[in-house]
Amino acid sequence: MAGDIVPIELGLTDGDVATLWAPRWREGDDEWEAFLGHGDDLYAFGAVAELVAFVRSGADNDLVEHPAWPVVSKLAAEEFEPDESHSYDLIGVPELVADDADPESVAELQNTFDIASVLGDVCELEPVTKFFERAEIEALLSHGVAAFEGREGVELWNRVGAAVAEDWDAVLDAIDGVVKSPEVDPELVAEAEAELVAAEENVVEAEDAAEEAEDEEYEFVDGDEDEDEETSFWTAVGIDPVKIIASDGTWFTLRCYVDDDALFLGRDGTILVFPTERALARYLADHHDHDLAALSTYDDIRHAATDGSLEIDVTDENVYVLPGIADDIEHGTEAVDADQLDLAVELFTDAANYAEDDSTDATLAGSTELGWFVNYVLEPDPTRLAPSAPFTAEAEAWRALEREFEARLHKH
Repeated sequence: MAGDIVPIELGLTDGDVATLWAPRWREGDDEWEAFLGHGDDLYAFGAVAELVAFVRSGADNDLVEHPAWPVVSKLAAEEFEPDESHSYDLIGVPELVADDADPESVAELQNTFDIASVLGDVCELEPVTKFFERAEIEALLSHGVAAFEGREGVELWNRVGAAVAEDWDAVLDAIDGVVKSPEVDPELVAEAEAELVAAEENVVEAEDAAEEAEDEEYEFVDGDEDEDEETSFWTAVGIDPVKIIASDGTWFTLRCYVDDDALFLGRDGTILVFPTERALARYLADHHDHDLAALSTYDDIRHAATDGSLEIDVTDENVYVLPGIADDIEHGTEAVDADQLDLAVELFTDAANYAEDDSTDATLAGSTELGWFVNYVLEPDPTRLAPSAPFTAEAEAWRALEREFEARLHKH
């Protein structure tokens, strides 16, 4: 979607609806935030094709003054489909708070509360703004899963559940009350539906072609006899050496993925790092209690480290250079090395997930200034309006992420 206008899906009392959201943008010294709508009405539609038809109709609405609107009105229909990260199940909140306060539930609840809070502010809905003034709700939005640790955290989660039981129906009623679905031209709807069907068919064809190409690649791979011996070793054990260039020097550690979840050489969310490859190898030669020790292939690493044959061979995709990224962010999107930014995001999120901390995901969410900046750099699209300067807030948010990551390292 162009610029800072995002298609979103809201799960409301009468079903799921699609609309458009413009997160905060600047015009001169003023900041604005808006949804597709007009006056006191929030325009939302039960089908994406209807949303596309409305936008293409040229009907007046509160987003026409947004700098990206001229681009949005000319986009293909599939650009209006909300992605998973911008789907908010407001009607499902009571079920979420009925579960335990695990990272996934808290992160989903936090995202849902974020959008509901913005709806309350933009649409001036008193029951919504009152709900988000409650101390227990503010704690959830500010601290995420970290607020629900220990006995006090359990009590806080229970208070969140009580607040939802008492007042969430009023929040839903207030939001339901401003949602309107203007009539749209059936011919424009049919045109958009045809585009969406064609786009879906193209996606399926591309996926099928990719699968065929992958199958062919496997058929012709016969094992390269000249493949580097050390690389073969690390591939065989399924664990990778990692090199981190941080603010205070260069560090080495190990990482693997188990069911797509990152697992580091470390314990209880803390990552063990070493200043040289030799120091890491020496540590691996001894018996230590850490999270990788339980893996079936770890003994192969320890034995190789013990007999002196282990080589800490770091591939390019496992080298992370952190210094300078924040300064580049401050200078704008063109100054940022997308590859290094992508790697750093991977490292930060892997480390946070390893520590079962969802604060990094929250900081990089699309609804934040930094999240929008990162998304723009990593997923370039010539139809999108570039984020606007100054980028001081984005740079400071990145520096905070970097400090948070480095605090997870236990340096030997």
